[in-house]
Amino acid sequence: MIGARIAPRRADRRAACIALGCALLSLLLMVTASQLGGQSRIRDLVLADGAAPVRVVGYGLVAGLDGTGDRGMGGSQGGQTVQSIVNLLRRFDITVPPNVLRSRNVAAVLVTAEVSAYLRPGGRFDVQIASIGDAPSLRGGVLYMTPLISEVGGSPLATAQGGVVLSEGADRGTRSYGTRVETSARVPAGGVVDVALPREDYTKAVAALLLREPDIAVASRIAAVIDSVLGAGTARVDDPGSVTLTLKDSAGSARSAAITKLRELPIRVSRGARVVIDGRDGTVVAGGDVTVGEAVVTHGQLTLSIGGGADSTAVAPGEVRLQPGISVQRIASALHGVRSSPQEIAAIFSALREVGAISAEVVIR
Repeated sequence: MIGARIAPRRADRRAACIALGCALLSLLLMVTASQLGGQSRIRDLVLADGAAPVRVVGYGLVAGLDGTGDRGMGGSQGGQTVQSIVNLLRRFDITVPPNVLRSRNVAAVLVTAEVSAYLRPGGRFDVQIASIGDAPSLRGGVLYMTPLISEVGGSPLATAQGGVVLSEGADRGTRSYGTRVETSARVPAGGVVDVALPREDYTKAVAALLLREPDIAVASRIAAVIDSVLGAGTARVDDPGSVTLTLKDSAGSARSAAITKLRELPIRVSRGARVVIDGRDGTVVAGGDVTVGEAVVTHGQLTLSIGGGADSTAVAPGEVRLQPGISVQRIASALHGVRSSPQEIAAIFSALREVGAISAEVVIR
């Protein structure tokens, strides 16, 4: 009977030890995963030397607008839009007197884009367009095929065409809303590379890593990580924005493999807090746990008071009172709640940064 009693106890202890071991292992895996989740790869922080994007620009026409195009009319007051339509029709052997043309369904636009130097002919990229006439809206338009050049007088490197897409800003029909920008838009994958772009030979000319955001501490950390894996003296910090590589294997394939390996190396860097605000649609993105201290900001008819008031409560029309230490996202929600315009939100957060209520960097786009 005694042996029968001891056996279950040992089995219970064994089961308890196994359960405890599983719990500790799970906790270790969770901690390890959280640590790895905070890491970046070197390629996320740098650009290869010679990989700077090619900036292209062009002048084009957006057609198919619902009466929201340029207001130009024919004759001497027709302007560049009417003249552009006349030139376009001539390409198809169609002659139309300028004085009979109306451009209410067409708008003249400037087309811009940044293209990777390693994109081959046939590769697609996004383009941005912006009205340069008096068209009030580009909504529903289609960009006519537009040549894109990298320098004045140069040969076209790419072309762009396609349906216009506008970013949907808030439009709630009150106070400052209704100011949605419709004179700039984008054409997703509307650009196509036509010729080989000027670029460096990746396997021969890559001698440095250029930091996307120059920082001497990050550059030093990158060099240390590369040296620890590929050997001392492989990387040298030139300045806060550049790390020079000295690779032992000079052959093209070996050099390319070494560069690929070092770009995939994990690295832990401390990132500064940042608040990014879209000044057109009011989107607010905060990185990290960013809080706001006491301050009072008055912009137009809106007053934001942080400190000494009820939490997240609008006490009067055009007035918002919040407690100090509140998060950026809660402030953004409160401002959206009283129907603040994107421009007001951007101006208020910029003012909070200037008076020191926000320690994070505020970027307005």
